[in-house]
Amino acid sequence: MADTLPPPRLLPSGDSAVTVEFSRTIDDAANRKVLALDRALAKAAISGITETIPTYRSLLVHYDPSAVDYDTLGAQLLALATQSLSLEAKTRRWRVPVHYGSEDGIDLEDAAKTLNLTPDEVVARHVAGRYRVAMIGFTPGWSYLSGLDPSLQLSRRQSPRLLTPAGMIAIGGIQTGIQCLAAPSGWNILGRTPIRTYQLHRKPTFLLEPGDEVSFYTIDAKTFADQEKAAEAGEIVAEQVAA
Repeated sequence: MADTLPPPRLLPSGDSAVTVEFSRTIDDAANRKVLALDRALAKAAISGITETIPTYRSLLVHYDPSAVDYDTLGAQLLALATQSLSLEAKTRRWRVPVHYGSEDGIDLEDAAKTLNLTPDEVVARHVAGRYRVAMIGFTPGWSYLSGLDPSLQLSRRQSPRLLTPAGMIAIGGIQTGIQCLAAPSGWNILGRTPIRTYQLHRKPTFLLEPGDEVSFYTIDAKTFADQEKAAEAGEIVAEQVAA
């Protein structure tokens, strides 16, 4: 629960940024506080702030030292962070297609063995989940999702791969996630989605935002190939559903 969190604390982050930390571990209640503070700062329009970056458990605030000093800004941030922030926000809900297993989900079989489940059971439990986008990071569009079924938690691979495919749907510890671009990763790959959570010349450039809700559904290889072509052409492909 949110009321069990420790008081927020300030952490200097170089000479032009400060972190407001709500927890020292991955925590959904802390993440809701982070996003609430981010929204509150956008409305408050505090002088000197140039950018805010929400993470799982903290908010990184960049500022212009010529416009505001650390102590003044820190006091303003703590005052706002310790207020009764509104945790309610307009939530967008997305249904994301995934082709699980085979060459698109090269770790599904091994993951099932480790979890003492069948591959079909792993997929069924993964699809049954209702996830929140906790943060975007690492590479553009990389969406970290909270809400993974505890029975699907998997340690990261002992030997990370130097390159994993775009659209990877994977599990890393207590998280699942959507990797938009091809990149190194030590996560366990269950499948791939044709959607592009980031596409530079598309509007919107970023599809998912922190606080969005995500569910997955299965598609076959042909549907994946067809939807991937559509996504490459700039189509959204993912379904936005009514709240």
